[in-house]
Amino acid sequence: MTESATNAATLMQEIIWFKAVLAARLDIYFCRESAIDDIRKITAPDLTADSSEYAQLMRHHTMGFDERIIIILALLPHIQPHVLDTFLLNNQNTARGFTEFGGWKGKGHGGFLPTCETAVFILAGDDLVKRFEVLRLFQTDHYLLQQQIIRIEHNASGEPFLSAMLLISFEYLNRLTLGRCDKPDYGIHFPAKLITTSLTWNDLVLDAEVMDEIENINTWLQHSQTILHQWDLGRNIKPGYRALFYGPPGTGKTLTATLIGVSIGVDVYRIDLSMVVSKYIGETEKNLANVFDQAENKNWILFFDEADALFGKRTQTSSSNDRYANQEVSYLLQRVEDYSGVVILATNLKANIDDAFARRFQTSIHFAMPDAAQRLRLWQGMFANNPLLSSSEVDLVRLAERFELSGGAITNAVRYAAIQAIRMKRNKIIQNDLIKGVTKELLKEGRTL
Repeated sequence: MTESATNAATLMQEIIWFKAVLAARLDIYFCRESAIDDIRKITAPDLTADSSEYAQLMRHHTMGFDERIIIILALLPHIQPHVLDTFLLNNQNTARGFTEFGGWKGKGHGGFLPTCETAVFILAGDDLVKRFEVLRLFQTDHYLLQQQIIRIEHNASGEPFLSAMLLISFEYLNRLTLGRCDKPDYGIHFPAKLITTSLTWNDLVLDAEVMDEIENINTWLQHSQTILHQWDLGRNIKPGYRALFYGPPGTGKTLTATLIGVSIGVDVYRIDLSMVVSKYIGETEKNLANVFDQAENKNWILFFDEADALFGKRTQTSSSNDRYANQEVSYLLQRVEDYSGVVILATNLKANIDDAFARRFQTSIHFAMPDAAQRLRLWQGMFANNPLLSSSEVDLVRLAERFELSGGAITNAVRYAAIQAIRMKRNKIIQNDLIKGVTKELLKEGRTL
C-alpha cells in the first residue's frame, strides 16, 4: 500500500468516528432519543500499530479525544467537506443558521468552514465547565498551536474569541494526506523564500574582524541552550539574537546569512518586503505576524534584505499616515525582539535604520568594499580549477588592482564575459571580455574606466 493510501485509510477511520461523535452531539443537544448520553463513550480508532502520518503524529503527542476531534474537524474542508453540511441547517426560530454551530463562509467554497466555536460545540455542547476546558486547547501555549498543527485566525478585532477560523496548517495538511514534509514556500500566504547556496565559506572573502563577528552568531546558534538554561542566564537574557549587516551592495551580506544557516543546519528565509508592506492599515502587521508565527519554534533564521524599507526611521507625526507608519515600526520592533530565533537585517546604509532597532542588535557588522588583495581572491575564486581563462591574455592581478568592485559586481562581470565568449564561438575567456564586463558594472554605479 502506498503512503497516500495508508494515510487515506487511517483518516477514513477517523472520519467515520468523527461522524458518529457529531451525530451523538446533535442528538444530545436537541434532546433526541439516542442510546448514547456522552460523546466520549464513542471509542476512537486504535492506531497503536498504524504507520500513517496521522497515527505517528497522534502517538508523538499522546493525543486525546478532544485533540483528535479538532484536527479532523480542521482537515474535513480539505478532504471530505460534505461531512460538515449538517451544520448548514437553519434555525426555524430565527430563520438563520444556529449561532452555537459557529462557522464562517469562504469566498469560493460553498460548504461550511469550521471555527473554534464549532469544535467547542461538538466537544462540550452548552456545558460551561466543559467549554472552558476545551478553550484551553486554543491557547498559544498548547502544542496544537505551538507546533503549528492548527492555526486560528480572527476576521476582526473585538469579536468573540471562539469565532476565530479553525484551520489546519499547510505543512500538516500535506504531511497528513500526501505524506510530504514540505517546507513553507513563497506565496501570498507566506511572503518569504527559503534561500540556499552551493558555495562554501572558502568562496566568501571577508575581513578577519567580520568573520569573528560571524563566528559569534554561529556560536550562539549552537550553544544558546547552554547559555540560557545550563548556565541559568535565561532570566536576564532573551532567547533571540539580532544582527545588522550593513555595507554596499554585493559585499556578501546575503551569502553570509545563507552560509550561517548551512553551517549550523538551519533554514534561512528571506522576507519579501514587497509582499509584506501594504498601504492598507493593519495589513503590514498581519503579513509580518504570519511570517513570525510560522517561524516560531522552528529555529529559522529570518533575513530582511534592504531592511530600511521596513525598519526605517520613524518620522514626526504630522499626519494620520505618519502615525500608522510609526505604529508599524513599533510593532516590528516588538516582534523582532520577542522572536526566539535569529533575525538578520541587511541594509546599504546603517543610518537609515531606526535607532530603536539599532540599540537592540546584539551585533552590527560592516561589510566593506574589498581591497585589492581581497578582490584578487574573488577573481581567482571565480575561475578556481577552471581552464576557461586564456592564460596568455588574462591578468587577474591587474583587474584586481585597477578596478574597485564588490564581489557581486565581479560575479556579474564574469557572467558577461562568459556570454561574450559563447557569442564569439570561443571556449576561452579573454581579458577584453572581462574588461567589457567590468565597464558595464562601473556604468551601473555611474563610474567609468
